[in-house]
Amino acid sequence: MNDQEAPGKPRRKHRRDPEGHRAAILEAARQSFAERGYARTTLRDIAQRAGVTHGLITRHFSSKERLFLAAVPGNRDLERLAAGDPATLPERIARGFVRRMETDAANDPLVALLRSAASDERTAAHLLAAMQESSRTVYRSVLSDMSGDDVDTRVAFLGSHLIGITFSRYIARTEPLASMPPEQLTGHLTRTLRHILFDA
Repeated sequence: MNDQEAPGKPRRKHRRDPEGHRAAILEAARQSFAERGYARTTLRDIAQRAGVTHGLITRHFSSKERLFLAAVPGNRDLERLAAGDPATLPERIARGFVRRMETDAANDPLVALLRSAASDERTAAHLLAAMQESSRTVYRSVLSDMSGDDVDTRVAFLGSHLIGITFSRYIARTEPLASMPPEQLTGHLTRTLRHILFDA
């Protein structure tokens, strides 16, 4: 064949567009992790969906774990949400979390990871620990007046709190969280995050 793609093969993105490639890889990864879970998703699956080569993914992200961490919306957007006045940090985190989950919780990689935790405990624990370490780095830069150990403890509680809400509202759908209006959930979450982050 000349310039035509072979039947059944993904269309490769030949143009030099690093940012476009990265965005396509992240979107394909988000979809794949949400649909198949972490363990059953391969980099070749993601490459085929994104229309790029396996090698291009490893050049951008080096490993499946790093790609997962980059693809999880909350992990990916935390630096942007955290930037600003520390006094309003709890509200920014609460609003960002609720907006993200209300928009597309069913296709969120974190939800997929929590669903698979019972059958793949070791992988889930490893990835959650990696996500927590990434979060600590961001929060340390914002909460610079606190000691490192204090920030680490507070971030661990914050992460556990958000995971609990994710499971209760978006997976198990237990009341009263399941039917709580988003704005009310945001208000409650802002108060609890403020307590976790700032109370003595």
